[in-house]
Amino acid sequence: MKNLAILSAAVMMALSASSAVAKVSDADAAKLGTELTPLGAVKAGNADGSIPAWNGGITEPVAGYSKGMHHPDPFPGDKIEFTITNANKDKYKEYLSDGQVKLFELYPETFKMNVYETRRSASVPQFVYDATKANATRAELIDGGNGLTGASIGVPFPMPENGLEVIWNHILRFRGVDIKTSRSQAAPTAGGSYTLVETAEEIRFQYSRPEMTLDKLAKENTLFFFKQVVTQPARLAGTALLVKETMDQEKLPRQAWTYNTGQRRVRKAPNVAFDTPGTVSDGLRTTDDFDMFNGSPVRYNWELVGKQELYIPYNDYKLHSDKLSYEQIVTPGHINPEYVRYEKHRVWVVKATLKEGMRHIYKARTFYIDEDSWQVSVADLYDNRDELYRVAIAHGLNYYEVPTQWSTLEVFHDLQSRRYIAMGLDNEGRMYDFDAKLSEGNFTPAALRRAGIR
Repeated sequence: MKNLAILSAAVMMALSASSAVAKVSDADAAKLGTELTPLGAVKAGNADGSIPAWNGGITEPVAGYSKGMHHPDPFPGDKIEFTITNANKDKYKEYLSDGQVKLFELYPETFKMNVYETRRSASVPQFVYDATKANATRAELIDGGNGLTGASIGVPFPMPENGLEVIWNHILRFRGVDIKTSRSQAAPTAGGSYTLVETAEEIRFQYSRPEMTLDKLAKENTLFFFKQVVTQPARLAGTALLVKETMDQEKLPRQAWTYNTGQRRVRKAPNVAFDTPGTVSDGLRTTDDFDMFNGSPVRYNWELVGKQELYIPYNDYKLHSDKLSYEQIVTPGHINPEYVRYEKHRVWVVKATLKEGMRHIYKARTFYIDEDSWQVSVADLYDNRDELYRVAIAHGLNYYEVPTQWSTLEVFHDLQSRRYIAMGLDNEGRMYDFDAKLSEGNFTPAALRRAGIR
């Protein structure tokens, strides 16, 4: 692995991923908010100054912003510092993933990266920082890493000692509490034509609620509820999905239901997990690709490779803008690179390798996780021949009314078919509602049926 930073002695002596991990000491936890950020990133910048120190991230909305708007760019004066192309990619190769390099090679005339000044804008509310510090000294993996205990609200392992802890940090990172969204996705052909699929989604994050306690979380064993209803095109409208995600997946695996418009019936859907094709994805992503990785980690061995500096999409407010149409973004081969902002950031590198006897279309996955937000930013996905199969890229920004760092668009490139699916297009739709008041009653099979009826 290129450009790996030297890890702390504690990380280098990481315990086996299948065992419970010793809690962080009070002395080490005291580093959170001092030499480390409150979520566990290195607070200082890098040696050459290309990555600055974290100074709190974005702490208030941009002037003129009001809730319900698409988010104006907080850095409108930033200019492109340089552009990486297929012709000069070798100069920057140590800061690129293998999958990113492959995209340059597949699309040598059109794929490029416009690189801007690095802005460490990630931030979350104070109650999440407080909870993260409390979690640091008590959170533990259980059931071979298929669940955890001793954590709520905040990041469970801000000072991770193995790959499983890092991926759980991604799964449990703060993204708000109750959220309603209207998003679209496009899976263009090689020539660029596509049918837009529109969805309405509701999410209730049980784990992240400010009032959540360890006892209540353990009793309920619920991380979040998720409901998705397809609203367009007409032939798919009404197709619906309901998911109840559990915290201890050994105790109780994910619970899922689907609503079929033809049968007008809600059915239990135990196969909505792992490498089952994603909803209306044209077979271009798996269920556990959603949000870059979700669900049980049980099928993989997780190796914490280290840290490195990587060019990743960040502060992608231009790509998120309601001044853009979907036709301007969705172009043949890949999304339009003119609207993408890349920055150099430090990322955790985690390699997931399929366990013997387990099945998945991805034999191995390398995840690059932003140290400031615990968001998986890039994932290189390998097939059973050990060849690059897909490359996933999350385009993130700070939703500063919350605040939370989250992706505005996720793009999954299938290298074999030379197609991609872009998920989360919201330029022409309503903005996320982070003030939604959702009860558990919104997430029952009966509620799914009501939502799915055309």
